[in-house]
Amino acid sequence: MRIVECRSPNHDARPEGAPIDILVLHYTGMRTAEEALARLCDPVARVSAHYTIDRDGRIFHHVPEERRAWHAGVSWWAGERDVNARSIGVEIVNPGHEFGYVPFTAAQIGALIDLSRGIFDRHAIPPHRVVGHSDVAPPRKTDPGELFPWKELAEYGIGVWPGQAPLAGEAASARVPEMLAQFGYGVPPTVDWSLQSVITAFQRRFRPDKIDGIADPETVARLASLVTHGMLAAP
Repeated sequence: MRIVECRSPNHDARPEGAPIDILVLHYTGMRTAEEALARLCDPVARVSAHYTIDRDGRIFHHVPEERRAWHAGVSWWAGERDVNARSIGVEIVNPGHEFGYVPFTAAQIGALIDLSRGIFDRHAIPPHRVVGHSDVAPPRKTDPGELFPWKELAEYGIGVWPGQAPLAGEAASARVPEMLAQFGYGVPPTVDWSLQSVITAFQRRFRPDKIDGIADPETVARLASLVTHGMLAAP
């Protein structure tokens, strides 16, 4: 791994006793890597991540892992409202949906695999607690987006991927909010955002060929597969 020190002042102490057991993956969503790095290290911006991975695979280290970086914002995952308190945040350089979303490079994904393996050696983060920014903040965020290779990464233990499942019937469709919550998503009325935004986030990650916020039988089948096989993000 090529790690470059690029320290950010934007961090604080984690709450006492908070475990580090979530990995949150983002894209930078800015025109260039230089713009993204400048913002992540700008004390006025008050945002940061622990690492950023550039298009060529270089890894920029911003915040010590034992400190709380400010990357997730208003978020919720598996009962945790302060996702920053117990997570590692990794930004991956990509202009994102606003500035011309493009596929991630092989160098970036290779670097992410290597970096994640090291993080997993240092912290007890199971595959089912590796999430995207859009998973923890569905109404606000779309990153890392539908071009992110979640299925490939799951083969390396970075995240999970649903297995084959029969198309769901009406009984399973009626359980969509319950199953989303079981998997880890915040659903109404626990959180102040719509169920449609949560379904959209789920599709963006697990059914990227159909992102419309409608829980059709295929979407429900993939969700049911994750829940049935115990791939639950709750600790």
